[in-house]
Amino acid sequence: MDRFAWASGLLEINETLVIQQRGLRLYDGEEKVKFDTGVLLLSTHRLIWRDLKNHECCIAIPLSQIVFIEEQAAGIGKSAKIVVHLHPAPSNKEPGPFQSSKYSYIKLSFKEHGQIEFYRRLSEEMTQRRWENMPVFQTVQINRGPQAGRIRAVGIVGIERKLEEKRKETDKNISEAFEDLSKLMEKAKEMVELSKSIANKIKEKQGDITEDETIRFKSYLLSMGIANPVTRETYGSGTHYHMQLAKQLAGILQAPLEERGGIMSLTEVYCLVNRARGLELLSPEDLVNACKMLVALKLPLRLRLFDSGVMVIELQSHNEEEMVASALETVSEKGSLTAEEFAKLVGMSVLLAKERLLLAEKMGHLCRDDSVEGLRFYPNLFMTQS
Repeated sequence: MDRFAWASGLLEINETLVIQQRGLRLYDGEEKVKFDTGVLLLSTHRLIWRDLKNHECCIAIPLSQIVFIEEQAAGIGKSAKIVVHLHPAPSNKEPGPFQSSKYSYIKLSFKEHGQIEFYRRLSEEMTQRRWENMPVFQTVQINRGPQAGRIRAVGIVGIERKLEEKRKETDKNISEAFEDLSKLMEKAKEMVELSKSIANKIKEKQGDITEDETIRFKSYLLSMGIANPVTRETYGSGTHYHMQLAKQLAGILQAPLEERGGIMSLTEVYCLVNRARGLELLSPEDLVNACKMLVALKLPLRLRLFDSGVMVIELQSHNEEEMVASALETVSEKGSLTAEEFAKLVGMSVLLAKERLLLAEKMGHLCRDDSVEGLRFYPNLFMTQS
């Protein structure tokens, strides 16, 4: 931390803002310091930290002081960090909040996420080294300390400085307006309650609205997502997490399963769930582990593995005999069908259509003709005619 110097927070001439991130805490090596809640700005020349409550408390460090950077992943109760390794403090360094430090590195703690994009942009600036090609205009400040004085500039430089201050203030206002998502997240629960209300009205007025309107309403409801998705940060990473996830899956998948005939491939489930979860994406491994607990928790869904290795989620009330009988009736009406033709007729994916036909074949209701034209299924006349 002894490499930081007090700053005004304004960009110098020829200095450009690259990215900024709220909710930043600074560490002096492994130790927490008083700079715990602020905005971190990355420019072409410096890293600038500004206190959220006291905007005049601002410190900066030149990018030329950085040796290399590395990522530190988030853990249970710990936010993700970027470790910045630094050169020794120069002898002519300007005054700052610390006179000395026993560490040769600092940590940037991202309490509101955003570390991935910030790390990428910082790595680009360290590679391009634009501060060497665009030297900034050097100015002299009236005083030093946590409340830095205004910069004295006259003539053309003074006009440019005022324009720069105005642009900076505009950028700050726009960034705060669009990047503060916390208030929006507070409204998420209300939006989900609203979506449930709309869904009930759709059911009540099913005959009064057109099919296109119904589809459009359902797309709006799906885009609203889940109010409080189950995450590892909330429930840990063990069995308890997968149990809570299984309960949430049962709640959000029952209606889509009923609309799709009681069965969906695990691939479809994965896409549907992650679309509803927004930024809190679910890994395939966590989805499978949660689905394996559906039966043990006595939930209305279950995970099923076909002989071919295809995994599906189906309702507990899903009747296999009715499913096979329906497939036999459809094939008998047409004389013969491929999996693609059957899928088009019943309105399901080709993968599930083929599994249904193979199941009917396994139970002796259908037989196959496997030729160069592909796999085609016929009614099994050996079982129906003597």
